[in-house]
Amino acid sequence: MRAMQQPEPAMSGRSAFAAAAFSAILPGLGQAYVRHWGRALAWVSPYVLLLALLAGILANEETRQPFLFQFTAPSWQLGLIVAIGVDLVYRIASSVDAHRSARRESTGREPGLRLASTAGLAGVVLVLVLSHVAVARPIYLGYDTATHLNEGDETPIDPLPSGLPTIPPVPSPPSATAQPSGEATPAATDPPAPTQTPGLPWDGTERLNIVLIGADRREGGSSYLTDTMIVVTVDPVTKQVGFISLPRDTTQVPLPGDWQAARNYGGAFPSKINTLYTIARLNPSLFPGDDRQRGYIALKGALSELYQLDVKYYVAVDLAGFTEAVDQLGGVVIDVQVPVSDYHYPSDDGRGSIKLYIPAGIQYMDGREALAYARARHETSDFDRTERQQRVVTSVRQQTDLSEVLANLDSLLSTFRKNVKTDIPPELFPRLISLLGEVDLEQRISLNLTPPTYSTQCYPCPGTGLYELRANVPAVRRAVANIFTTTAAEAERREKLEAEAAVVHVLNGTSQPNTRATKTSEYLDSIGVNATVPPINGGLAEAPTYTQTVITAYNGAQTDMPETVAVLEETFGVTVQLESDPDQAAQFVVVVGTQTPDLKAKD
Repeated sequence: MRAMQQPEPAMSGRSAFAAAAFSAILPGLGQAYVRHWGRALAWVSPYVLLLALLAGILANEETRQPFLFQFTAPSWQLGLIVAIGVDLVYRIASSVDAHRSARRESTGREPGLRLASTAGLAGVVLVLVLSHVAVARPIYLGYDTATHLNEGDETPIDPLPSGLPTIPPVPSPPSATAQPSGEATPAATDPPAPTQTPGLPWDGTERLNIVLIGADRREGGSSYLTDTMIVVTVDPVTKQVGFISLPRDTTQVPLPGDWQAARNYGGAFPSKINTLYTIARLNPSLFPGDDRQRGYIALKGALSELYQLDVKYYVAVDLAGFTEAVDQLGGVVIDVQVPVSDYHYPSDDGRGSIKLYIPAGIQYMDGREALAYARARHETSDFDRTERQQRVVTSVRQQTDLSEVLANLDSLLSTFRKNVKTDIPPELFPRLISLLGEVDLEQRISLNLTPPTYSTQCYPCPGTGLYELRANVPAVRRAVANIFTTTAAEAERREKLEAEAAVVHVLNGTSQPNTRATKTSEYLDSIGVNATVPPINGGLAEAPTYTQTVITAYNGAQTDMPETVAVLEETFGVTVQLESDPDQAAQFVVVVGTQTPDLKAKD
């Protein structure tokens, strides 16, 4: 009788590949799979402790955001990259340990199966490496971008295009005095370059001032005219935020007295402020800083001197990069207050112009359209343009969605690195982001330094023949100093008054001296109405017998300037009368009577 065939020994244990895969998902899970409970607990315990710590931090509203914002600092990003590397090594070690434990438990395995199990372990390790690289890559890109934003700008700068004001030349050094025979005559040397005194970093409690600079290089390739200059000022205590916009055509902006440029130009920059960057780059002996930062330092210093603020930092954006960023974020929705038209808007390729029209209403815009909305100026004014730029900035800020940012992180970081420059220390990013998250941009105070209050329009100006806005420095400084003493509603009304730019003459209709008329004029001027006591007839009305205030609007001004009408009627408690007189230079005439309120100008 044939001997009964003995059965093969049954294979015992569990899959080594499965054990490695489980531990790749969570260290210790593979050890638990092969029932090595002590080893499983040892491998998983660091993750349990870490998750408990993170849960405690993220569950607390007071610590959650500050903790997450810390990862915008390069040091934390670098630390996170290191942590990802440690996690990779730890998971690989746990997977190898689980694989070995499972193989030791196995018997009767064919060599082919053992080889397949080893290949499976290699696959697990490869997946771990690739997944960790994928997670670490955007963090590294963020770290690399943050650490390169402070490099400044070394793009070659050409002299200013023709048609811009001529800047006084740099004075030549004094001639060498005659030397005794036989002694060499010392060579003339250039004036020493000004030194930059480093300012103290923002301490988190003082008022923070950052200038946002927008420039477009398209026209000359290497020209750099800073057509947008908005100083964002934030009070970290009250969480108030203000936007201070200076028109690009403003001239006579004072310079810091210790700069050689201030001595050379008589204390103030004689050209339009949008050319200061280029002039500073081209004249290292006049302005402090190296070639990468000199232009930005010049703008910060001039605006600090004009506003009597410490403008600590700048953020400069090439407007072409702004277009890319808006597109990458999926566009922006803007509430267009009034239609915008520009029949000479420059085309994208720089070879001509196009007719641009943007209707009023809620408009979705891609990057190119948002830039056109912010830049259009030929059929409107630079003052309206400034308001539109502020609206674009706040709309993009308010509508930026975290999911869109994460989905386009690679391209956004690339765009930022190419088109954004700043001198904000990267380690300050968490505190700045936290502060900006606390302010309400809907309640921002917008201060547009437009004529006639803050500058005098001049065209054609003597010496240049160009259009200029000559800065009224005392008025600018008063307005900036008091930017947070008014409410957002008051600031909005002031903007409307300044946009209407009504000319108001205040006349004395009493037999008393002009004191009351002068005070009335000063009060109206302090709230945004362009009021003066005219020198005609000594500022007197046609008769000295007025008791009540009389306000007259001439030649349809009541229709074109409704905000001015409302303010005058509210201030004096009377109704505006209407008249037509083609010889009248003012839009409104206020005749002060004996019962006119005794008004005092606001500080």
